[in-house]
Amino acid sequence: MIGLISATAAGAAARDRLAAAWPDRTRVYEGPVGDAVRAAFAQCEQLVCFLATGAVVRLVAPLLSGKAADPGVVCVDEGGRFAVSLVGGHAGGANELALDVGELLGAEPVVTTATDAVGLPGLDTLGLPVEGDVAGVSRALLDGEAVALRAEVPWPLPPLPVAAEGARTIRLTDRLVEPAEGEAVLRPPSLVVGVGASKGAPAEEVLALVGGALREAGLSAASVAELATVDAKAGEQGLVEAARRLGVPLVTYAAGELAGVEVPNPSDAPLAAVGTPSVAEAAALVRGGELLVPKRKSAATPAMATCAVVRRPGRGRLAVVGLGPGARDLLTPRAKAELRRASVLVGLDQYVDQIRDLLRPGTRILESGLGAEEERARTAVEEARKGQAVALIGSGDAGVYAMASPALAEASDDIDVVGVPGVTAALAAGAILGAPLGHDHVSISLSDLHTPWEVIERRVRAAAEADLVVTFYNPRSRGRDWQLPKALAILAGHRDPSTPVGVVRNASRPDESARVTTLAALDPATVDMMTVVTVGNTATREVAGRMVTPRGYRWQEGAG
Repeated sequence: MIGLISATAAGAAARDRLAAAWPDRTRVYEGPVGDAVRAAFAQCEQLVCFLATGAVVRLVAPLLSGKAADPGVVCVDEGGRFAVSLVGGHAGGANELALDVGELLGAEPVVTTATDAVGLPGLDTLGLPVEGDVAGVSRALLDGEAVALRAEVPWPLPPLPVAAEGARTIRLTDRLVEPAEGEAVLRPPSLVVGVGASKGAPAEEVLALVGGALREAGLSAASVAELATVDAKAGEQGLVEAARRLGVPLVTYAAGELAGVEVPNPSDAPLAAVGTPSVAEAAALVRGGELLVPKRKSAATPAMATCAVVRRPGRGRLAVVGLGPGARDLLTPRAKAELRRASVLVGLDQYVDQIRDLLRPGTRILESGLGAEEERARTAVEEARKGQAVALIGSGDAGVYAMASPALAEASDDIDVVGVPGVTAALAAGAILGAPLGHDHVSISLSDLHTPWEVIERRVRAAAEADLVVTFYNPRSRGRDWQLPKALAILAGHRDPSTPVGVVRNASRPDESARVTTLAALDPATVDMMTVVTVGNTATREVAGRMVTPRGYRWQEGAG
């Protein structure tokens, strides 16, 4: 819950806008400001104070106990110009809250956390438990000192400016080790504990078994990602409570699926009870990995629980990111987040140049020129298979005439793939032209480099006969100057010569140009590869210089 506190009418107005936008996330605190801040500080995970920064500092200072426990505090000035992350930037989520509040209220977010200020990911923001000399290692990274990364377990991390050797170290491990001097230890969620239990097995017995197995194997409980068992035990309270106290999900699998997993220690007892010769080992191994602790029983008499521990390797992550048509303000927030998350960026050199300033320090860039789409796709997948966090970029939407298709054709189920949509050239051009895509429409590429012209022509004829609005991509180049006239001639056989046609070059970029002409008047020689051509259907009209395609045909009849 986010507590909202204000002292004046102007602050209350901004406060109420936030409360209306986030009704389920916020609570307004009325009354004397000091009492309101104290109450919200004790009851909420975060606070937004519409007060002077100095006042908020004095009010919260006596309440602070430590960064791990304090709520995040954001201060918004009464003019609504700035949203300042004041306390709990990382641990309390104030940095993210300041960004969200700023976006909602139109205020400038102010984040002064050192790592965020220079574009470095804070070690405590990676989503992994971290311990040891976190402050010292972070300071060394900020100062540009050599910091070594010792990755004992491969895991997809965001870019970190690390070296082969250094006086300070980031250690990525699921081993039960004490951090050395000058070392920060990150715990990846790489361990899966398979568990079996008799009916009524107490949580204490399960927890003692799991804890003992981890300690004896030299493994950290902080790296346990989940408890896994058979579906029949999904409601077993001892397992449910053990997972809750460990802070991990209880994941279940069908007995038939577990029965197909090869294990070193099958047994007749679970086969008779739940239909699989193994529960603990099979549930731990069902998604692959290395068996570190074979099945063992709890120490109670009779033993009511079993467990096994598996290390699953970190899965690489491939984000296929659409950059939009080129304008920075049409690059989505999700795309920006993926670019900053990636430790490896793969893309066409001219697209890399568009977003180079958004990348975190230490991002490895693999760029190439035109005509190397398949090579870039293979490279991105190969890097993800090495356990990296990879972003593969394309213009517009990466799934529309771009990199998603060749990448997903290369990718198998051994990596995680995330698609990040982008604003397409057709949509950007449509917004500039007016509303040409208001009814059914189709996009057709006129490039016959990958598709035979006979196929393209058949599609154009089908679109013409179906009276679809058509947007032509790749309409004309120096070496392909006849395809666009041919396509327009096909459309002209089904549409009036006065049919509106929109021509947009470099949509959303500084040298953008756009015009509305007609099917009869369009000169194909004025079109190039940077142009999108949108041909209206029989209902499309030019209204006040803009193309408009009605959502139905009644509008057309009424306008006649």
